[in-house]
Amino acid sequence: MEFFNIGNISKDNFRLCANKLLNECFILKSCAETKSCYYFILRKKEVFSSYFDFLGYDIVINEEYGVICLNNSYGTGRLRLRLLDSIILLILRIIYIEEQKKLNDSVIICVDEVYDRYYSLREKHISKTDMRSVMSLLRRYHIIKNIDTDMGNPDTRIQIYPSVILSVDSTELNRIYENTQEKLNTYVNGGEKYVNEEDSDEIKVD
Repeated sequence: MEFFNIGNISKDNFRLCANKLLNECFILKSCAETKSCYYFILRKKEVFSSYFDFLGYDIVINEEYGVICLNNSYGTGRLRLRLLDSIILLILRIIYIEEQKKLNDSVIICVDEVYDRYYSLREKHISKTDMRSVMSLLRRYHIIKNIDTDMGNPDTRIQIYPSVILSVDSTELNRIYENTQEKLNTYVNGGEKYVNEEDSDEIKVD
């Protein structure tokens, strides 16, 4: 198999890129930290496909968005998200789609826009501590990149990566949206005193 015939330098690159796929979920052409791996995987996609197939993964290469990720064939390896994380993820996805319709190559916003959209949805404020926590999680998996330091500061700029589109498939997205709306409607109608931010959903992060 070709995997065993690649040279020493390629083996080093292979280990680096394979570990990034397993640990960081998304490899992006537009992300400086993963750009070299993106092109390496494209050149060696048969090798990666064979290797990850052995481990029970399908390698997903979306050249339109410039994103590479893994899909577990057995439906495992998903990251559990709190309701709060899911809401912020959906907000970022909506913003990304809206900005893409304006033909913007890079989607860069201020965190203040996320605060505003969250408040318009929940009619309550999210703390800076919680915002930092969510943004740090999404940055770890290359869904966003912070341009400024403090991700809880409303004036901080973040870049939303195209991986936000692939982070949840359409079926899963609808389920999370409906689940979120159901919980919010129950809250608004007085059925619960609060919505538990620790309630969890799943994101497709293998």
